[in-house]
Amino acid sequence: MDVRAEPAGTVTSLVGVDQVPPAVRSLATIAEPDYVDLFTIETPAAAAASAEQWSRAILEEAPVSKRNARRLWQLMGLRLGPPGSPDHVQGWAIGARHDDWVRLETASWYLTAQAVCMIEAGQVSVSLALRYDLPVAAPVWAVVSGPHQRAVPVMLRQAVKVMSRPGLSG
Repeated sequence: MDVRAEPAGTVTSLVGVDQVPPAVRSLATIAEPDYVDLFTIETPAAAAASAEQWSRAILEEAPVSKRNARRLWQLMGLRLGPPGSPDHVQGWAIGARHDDWVRLETASWYLTAQAVCMIEAGQVSVSLALRYDLPVAAPVWAVVSGPHQRAVPVMLRQAVKVMSRPGLSG
């Protein structure tokens, strides 16, 4: 089990199919994923916005995401929708929406990916599930997973700052 606590906006993480709670894994529709993680930040502002608004703050407004995410995903061959689309978040298609969670979906020729953003009182969480559709996916993700696991806590902290700006969280 990989559980880390980060200072300055506590972020916890769980990495591994067997480590992420079944209730979280059930929000992704990928059967038998090869990789699953869950990152959670504590913030009193969590319930002030919808899960979709939080996902946009994390993936579109957080400076590290705004600068790097879309370019990395394109390098990985992920199929992305148009920027600024109401049906996409940073190019990932919105697969399902609910008040307290949103599922984003994309794929490439070698893997399928789903990200779920969830809100609860006092916390915002993001989970990523991957299915390796071809053998090349495992070594590609082995290279990308470290930077991903370091970037998500930063993105969550930055999103909390974004959402605390007047007029952006509601």
